[in-house]
Amino acid sequence: MTFTIVTPSFHQHDWLRRCVASVADQTGVDFEHIIQDGGCSPEAQAALEAWARPFPRLRLHIEKDGGMYDAINRGLRRGTGKICAYLNCDEQYLPGALASVGEYFAAHPETDVLFGDAIVVHEDGRYLCDRKALTPQRAHSMVSHNLSFLTCALFFRRRVLERDDLYFDLGFRAIGDVNWALRALQKKVRMAVLPRFVSTFTETGGNLCLQPQAQQEIRAMFQSAPAWARVLRRLVVAHFRLRRLLRGGYSQAPYAYAIYTPDNPSQRRVFRVEHPTGRWKTRG
Repeated sequence: MTFTIVTPSFHQHDWLRRCVASVADQTGVDFEHIIQDGGCSPEAQAALEAWARPFPRLRLHIEKDGGMYDAINRGLRRGTGKICAYLNCDEQYLPGALASVGEYFAAHPETDVLFGDAIVVHEDGRYLCDRKALTPQRAHSMVSHNLSFLTCALFFRRRVLERDDLYFDLGFRAIGDVNWALRALQKKVRMAVLPRFVSTFTETGGNLCLQPQAQQEIRAMFQSAPAWARVLRRLVVAHFRLRRLLRGGYSQAPYAYAIYTPDNPSQRRVFRVEHPTGRWKTRG
């Protein structure tokens, strides 16, 4: 099972080092990691190229692009792996993530899209909350202002790009992942959930989904939803929360995770979670 991991980058080189390290130490799978950097000064480019050289599976492309989703599409088109994913600079894979995803796809050849669980952390790596995935549903995706998964734990077969044209829509600048999920539902792509923590998402306070452009797109998405879903938004969200409850999204035994941190960028640091929570206070 071969993987293509794409990381869009633009002036995020400090974050990028930790992201790359979390991919580079994955074992038991064959993968390529493609960095699509939107451009930097000649000095920064030279430093980035020198830094990337020791990583044999890392492919660095520095060129102007039309934004994050254009960068992701460029990387996906350059890739050759049968399983694809994208991992932003401030996100990381947990140890054994790709191996567990590969095993699931090998055992379930009918599955085209797989959602894993993720851990939300502070900028220094400290625990914030759990985010256990659910397969998306159309009404909830359009009116809730939240997806049922985090893209750092999204994996899909290359055939959905070729067969269903599921590249990202460049008409979106911030919530292209919502549009992607809706189009996958429309295409009746087979989806599943891997009940395992595979990645971390960093709450930086500057995440793209919190920017004004994202809020505009979220409002437009809401207005395009079926009238019944807009009127019954509270019930749609309540139904989602029931699904999350039944999936165990609000309960979790104590556990530990290991990631690269600003003060420990060359070796994973272990964090122990004694009181896990599914509540993401800043997102609802």
